[in-house]
Amino acid sequence: MGADLQGSLLDAFEDPELGSLDGLARTELGRGAWVDVLPGWLTGADQVYGRLARDVPWQAERRQMYDRVVDVPRLLCFYGENVDLPLPILDEARDALSAHYAEELGEPFRTAGLCFYRDGRDSVAWHGDRIGRGNHEDTMVAILSVGEPRVLTLRPRPGGSGGAGGAGHGSGVSGPVGSTVRYPLGHGDLIVMGGSCQRTWEHAIPKAAGRIGPRISIQFRPQGVR
Repeated sequence: MGADLQGSLLDAFEDPELGSLDGLARTELGRGAWVDVLPGWLTGADQVYGRLARDVPWQAERRQMYDRVVDVPRLLCFYGENVDLPLPILDEARDALSAHYAEELGEPFRTAGLCFYRDGRDSVAWHGDRIGRGNHEDTMVAILSVGEPRVLTLRPRPGGSGGAGGAGHGSGVSGPVGSTVRYPLGHGDLIVMGGSCQRTWEHAIPKAAGRIGPRISIQFRPQGVR
């Protein structure tokens, strides 16, 4: 499926393990939105990628786009509440995130949506996770990435000013303040979008030119957020 993974030699031999969440660096985007970023939270991420690519029952979907039906440019799999995830390390990740954000979020992460970006032609357009409660409530979406890095871009939702408050120290964010910001995510990196982010900002994975390796993202969400 897609290009071969160009993983690190060390990562290929490390057992999957989660690090501490104490190193999360927060960037205030403005209008009540923020992101937390932690590079390399999951070690042994290439092993996790290989298991997910091989074992997850990936589904190709088609959607109505204006006057025609088109292929969704990525593969998908969704794990609802009270469903074991495909690897124990992902259950551990969900539990660790729920514990870390318990006071701020006030509820656990309950579902996991997986996306498989096979190469640079796979992408996701600008959107916010506003189906359900995310359309009118502050919430969180935590994304763990394995495989080759792809750029996650964020921008203020059209019709309002983002007023980004500047990049947090060590966040890895690039881009002028108040406009689109970009995070290259892969090989066990974690990003958490919180506050009003799903309502006041949009995010996307743009198409990429050249030889781009595959990436899988795991999105953890609370109940009633999609």
